[in-house]
Amino acid sequence: MKLIPLVRSIRSRPILPTVLGSSQTRSFQPDFVPRDPNAKPKRYKYPKFYDPYGPRPPPSDKIIQLAEKIAALSPEELNQIGPTIIIKTRHPKMQQIFGDGIGMSPQGGTAGPTKAEDIAEKTAFDVKLEKFDTAAKIKIIKEVRTFTSLGLKEAKELVEKAPVVLKQGITKEEANDIIGKLKGAGGTAVME
Repeated sequence: MKLIPLVRSIRSRPILPTVLGSSQTRSFQPDFVPRDPNAKPKRYKYPKFYDPYGPRPPPSDKIIQLAEKIAALSPEELNQIGPTIIIKTRHPKMQQIFGDGIGMSPQGGTAGPTKAEDIAEKTAFDVKLEKFDTAAKIKIIKEVRTFTSLGLKEAKELVEKAPVVLKQGITKEEANDIIGKLKGAGGTAVME
């Protein structure tokens, strides 16, 4: 019986004070204005493309007339516009990029530089160990250690991977010297 009055007393006393009237405002948003429930949502018109520099002024009459003249040209004359503008504005000639073995060869009918042109322009060479006699393996490892900064273990692993590039980006004289030393030790090396 004592339990019922206790429950009634708990229910009669509110734990949190009730907030009524004007104190129920959103004080954290001083500029808050309640939205009209009957208002339709605003529709924003997105531009056809994004321009990070903002709106630009319209082109001048001179530019519009020039564009109309260019549009009226024949296809043969249109092909001559680009090189002529480059010459007149003294714009530097763009060089084609050629990549060996990475699929960057030109797609058109023009071919890349030939081997004769490559050899004539090449100033840095690579030395590649093609093969060696198994009896001369220790001599080859010693020679590899003399012109590289590898330890015994790294030089041994490198030689065992033959054919492998031993040294890159060296002059022609250095490459010929290294090839001579490797041939004397019993190996076959080439210059690339």
